[in-house]
Amino acid sequence: MPPPPLPTAPSARILWSGLTDKGPVRLNNEDAFLGVTFDGHEVRYLGKTGVASMSSSDFVFAVSDGMGGAKSGEFASRIAVEKITQLLPKSYRLSASGISSGFQDLLTELFEAIHHELLKLGQAYEECAGMGATLSLCWFSPEWMYFAHIGDSRIYYLPKEGGMTQITYDHSQVGWMRRAGQLNEREARAHPRRNVLNQVLGGGNPFIDPHIGAVGYRPGDHFVICSDGLVDGLWDHHIETTVRTPPPPEQATLSTAQLLINGALENASRDNITAVVVEILSATS
Repeated sequence: MPPPPLPTAPSARILWSGLTDKGPVRLNNEDAFLGVTFDGHEVRYLGKTGVASMSSSDFVFAVSDGMGGAKSGEFASRIAVEKITQLLPKSYRLSASGISSGFQDLLTELFEAIHHELLKLGQAYEECAGMGATLSLCWFSPEWMYFAHIGDSRIYYLPKEGGMTQITYDHSQVGWMRRAGQLNEREARAHPRRNVLNQVLGGGNPFIDPHIGAVGYRPGDHFVICSDGLVDGLWDHHIETTVRTPPPPEQATLSTAQLLINGALENASRDNITAVVVEILSATS
């Protein structure tokens, strides 16, 4: 169960931007992202940018990176993000009742449902054999961001006071070595096995163990959800600088997600690139 809630305005607002790009090399985009708001009755899809009150609805943002032959990777990531909406009204009723300890069971149930759906399709259709997907999901309810994650897409937390923390684990040997202090960021990025994952949704693996947790937030905090294509092009400090620094006048109309993707493309990312940026605003900011 998470610790007691942090103080935050019940009418805090949420500002978001999300974008995906197939990048300069790949012929199709195997990334997908999702933004929805929901209450106990319905789910509503969000646009690529927006701002809204958190007084009467919860919000979910997610990024998925598919893998597999032909176009099955693209199919896998779409299944991953679209299936999320089926449990959200149930989730809202639980959070509105104050049963915060139930988020782990709900998110585990959601990830297992997507996992088994991908396994079933992989067994039924030859062209889908072995297809899988990463998934990084952030569920914003009043005062708490609950997250669930599997693979090497990432969720970063940027508190108002400064700094940036990767709150998800890369499910790979290289990710484990980085967390253990055996590799620095430069060495991890250059490692020949950096893209070899030991956990994904689907992928022919019978069991999964998603990383699930919660972060208390305050107005002024930011969150970044991204696929590995963004990290291939940008160092962590570049991501933080882009999120925290106002853009120059000639780029003032671009969303933060667009600025991150532009930066990754300019720095030779060769993969599909997806970024979702969320900022918590006070009611009066």
